[in-house]
Amino acid sequence: MWLINSSIGRKVVMSVTGMALILFLTFHCCMNIVALFSKDAYNMICELLGANWYAVVATIGLAGLAMIHIVYAFILNFQNRAARGKDRYAVTEKPEKVEWASQNMLVLGIIILLGLILHLYNFWYNMMFAELVGMEGLAHGPAEGFEWIVETFSNPVFIVLYLIWLCAIWFHLFHGFWSAMQTLGVNGKIWFNRWRIIGAVYVTLLMLGFLVVVLAFAFGCAPSLACTATC
Repeated sequence: MWLINSSIGRKVVMSVTGMALILFLTFHCCMNIVALFSKDAYNMICELLGANWYAVVATIGLAGLAMIHIVYAFILNFQNRAARGKDRYAVTEKPEKVEWASQNMLVLGIIILLGLILHLYNFWYNMMFAELVGMEGLAHGPAEGFEWIVETFSNPVFIVLYLIWLCAIWFHLFHGFWSAMQTLGVNGKIWFNRWRIIGAVYVTLLMLGFLVVVLAFAFGCAPSLACTATC
């Protein structure tokens, strides 16, 4: 099958899975922003998703997309290294039009993967997994997502790690978005430049959404936190 056996096919798979993950990040960001305004609304969403069959199926699907994206990224990286052969050890000047992110996608991918593991531990493990296996003795219930956010970002170490993670995701998506559009056939000079600008703006706004949530909870600035303290 050409999607597996050819370099172009693997790039197409990388592009499609990458765009699907961007859509998930968009949904996740919108969900997180709700926590800035209402503790009850956010926990209601967490309870609605919870360990219901559709949420479990969606989680498995997302895990599959992420794994395919990661595996193909490593395959393409090793193929590129093999194609360069001994030339990769030669000292050469950095091409002017080659972005830093495009030359360090593997490093960024590893940082993102490690951040994802941390994120799954802090939230998925304590929420959906805990509900699935009936785990007891945790500080908060599986549907108390707001409380888990407060606890996570009360730890300065987690705050720093999440900020590094978000920066890595921004660099990765900033390059990955327009690269995916190019792979999927947006090659015209006019529309390619437009999609590049659209991608840059969209990814930046998306990451700013996550960043605002982290900083708001880190410094106790969210209106919902004030309400929690007084209600």
